Amino acid sequence: MTAQAYPPGVPCWVETIHPEPLRALAFYHELFGWDASAPGPIPQGGEYYVARLHGDDVAGIATLPPGGVAEPAWTTYVRVERLEDTVARVVAAGGHVIVAPLDAPPAGRLAIVAAPTGATFGLWEPGSRPGAQRINEPSAWAMSSIRTRSLEAALPFYSTVFGWDAQPFALGGAPGALLRLPGYVGGLAQQPVPRDVVALAVADDSLHADNWSVDFWIDDVDAAVERVAKSGGSVVKPPFAAPPLRRAVIACPAGAIFTISQPMPNGGL
Repeated sequence: MTAQAYPPGVPCWVETIHPEPLRALAFYHELFGWDASAPGPIPQGGEYYVARLHGDDVAGIATLPPGGVAEPAWTTYVRVERLEDTVARVVAAGGHVIVAPLDAPPAGRLAIVAAPTGATFGLWEPGSRPGAQRINEPSAWAMSSIRTRSLEAALPFYSTVFGWDAQPFALGGAPGALLRLPGYVGGLAQQPVPRDVVALAVADDSLHADNWSVDFWIDDVDAAVERVAKSGGSVVKPPFAAPPLRRAVIACPAGAIFTISQPMPNGGL
């Protein structure tokens, strides 16, 4: 489906940083069929590509910043009204700033912050780019999840910063919560969760916990996993059932981890 606008408090964009953006583009083209715009410069140095599906913006692919501080990863951005105001709420709620507010003209303004649990995410004050134009369909971004060792520590932070309410929810047997923004209407009428859901929170005590996980829909998880191995990526976790989804955990050639999900017939029942 196509998305026209994102209200404040709604995740709106995902991007990955990679030491070799052209290699990343080739990988995601093979996996998802993405094309890309001509590169543009980024404030820290390097190039920024906008990945496109059927001519619509779906994600960003950027050069890994110099200095070796950051690692290849996927970042989720949440739409905000006033960047500095939201950064102040993050700090007041116990989070901290990783990248202070900066301009990315003409697309918008951004900051990178971290929750008290360590999960890193972005804030986006839009200019010409509101966010992803195509979502919730095969080869497009579907949902982002907060994977945390402590739901009790994580959930109050996001409630304070964005006004999200938490509703208990289990995905594949793991305890978690649906994060809902009162008054928001998104998604699809037939989706299995309320239409004001903006993200998931999942209890996770693995090595990859305390981060934001990006999930893309796929039309065939098993076929996609075969393409991953052929294009330089790796399978972190082979396809598994997590009703109502069949999922796999993937790493790109540089090691950035994400998930792919295929809705199961009849919700896996």
